Amino acid sequence: MESGRQVANFGAGPAKLPRSVLLEAQKELVDYKGLGISVLEMSHRTSDFTKILNTAENLVRELLNVPENYKVLFLQGGGSAQFSAVPLNLIGLKEGRNADYVITGAWSAKAAKEAEKYAKVNIVHPKLGAYTNIPDPSTWNLNPDASYVYYCANETVHGVEFDFVPDVKGAVLVCDMSSNFLSRPVDVSKFGVIFAGAQKNVGCAGVTVVIVREDLLGFALKECPIVLDYKTQAVNGSLYNTPPCYSIYIMGLVLEWIKNNGGAAAMDKLSLIKSQMIYDIIDKSNGFYVCPVEKKNRSRMNVPFRIGSTKGDEALEKKFLEKAVELNMISLKGHRSVGGIRASLYNAVTVEDVQKLATFMRSFLQMHQS
Repeated sequence: MESGRQVANFGAGPAKLPRSVLLEAQKELVDYKGLGISVLEMSHRTSDFTKILNTAENLVRELLNVPENYKVLFLQGGGSAQFSAVPLNLIGLKEGRNADYVITGAWSAKAAKEAEKYAKVNIVHPKLGAYTNIPDPSTWNLNPDASYVYYCANETVHGVEFDFVPDVKGAVLVCDMSSNFLSRPVDVSKFGVIFAGAQKNVGCAGVTVVIVREDLLGFALKECPIVLDYKTQAVNGSLYNTPPCYSIYIMGLVLEWIKNNGGAAAMDKLSLIKSQMIYDIIDKSNGFYVCPVEKKNRSRMNVPFRIGSTKGDEALEKKFLEKAVELNMISLKGHRSVGGIRASLYNAVTVEDVQKLATFMRSFLQMHQS
């Protein structure tokens, strides 16, 4: 069934899924592989679901070359649950209960605030006036007694992305990769823990991937809720309690799609092409479009910008969003905390989608530039 309105979805998450994945899920919805039931009805204790779970895990391992001494978990609660799970599982690694946090946007700030419930949090750099850049790592004040160092690889709200893995001098490195997971190759061996909500680059809402090094298991505080305990989840193969079965199934389909389309390296290449298309228009607009982020720290995933001036012209931005919807381009409104416009260009967003947006941005510029 290919009919219906075709839209370009630039949502920040939940976000666009590959059309082929949606059609496959539609085809299998009522009768999964001749079993006569839907995955939505399937017991998580069956061999059929075990296959779905194993497929998803094996694809994560294959696409990221995950070393054997790492566990891959499929958990619930989104990235936000991991803001608690990380300190609850890792703060006990050292007696002092210290943790280092790099704060480059809204999500790392939230993570640090949550960690303060369980840890002495050290922000490794002076507080930023605005989230428009990544402080030079040579200026970071890392605490040698910290149990771990935490950062967010891509800040969805502010459009700030690390294009490097911080050198933390052998400390346990923890990374929230929710919004750029599998959008580029990553050396997993540099990390103690990687986590990512699936609903941006690798699936739908409901499942969070956690990749954790085995030697970090078993240090959870006694107050740690059992569903957040990495060791409990690892020992039980993510089946301690009922997992988000359908979300894991969808994620498996998306991972298969990523693999068939060239893997993380191909996603990276496309991400650069797509984001460059929009940044080029912004940079050549003589200040009509303004991206506040320093060029070297701009995100390939989320492109935030204002229209008309640095602070944004509300009337112009409203007109831009309304016209975009008329042209079947949706979810371009900036995050409620910052306003403006934001184009999210995750893996499933096509080059054609972005070309459509670029063409509209050019015509809007010509129409309104004084």
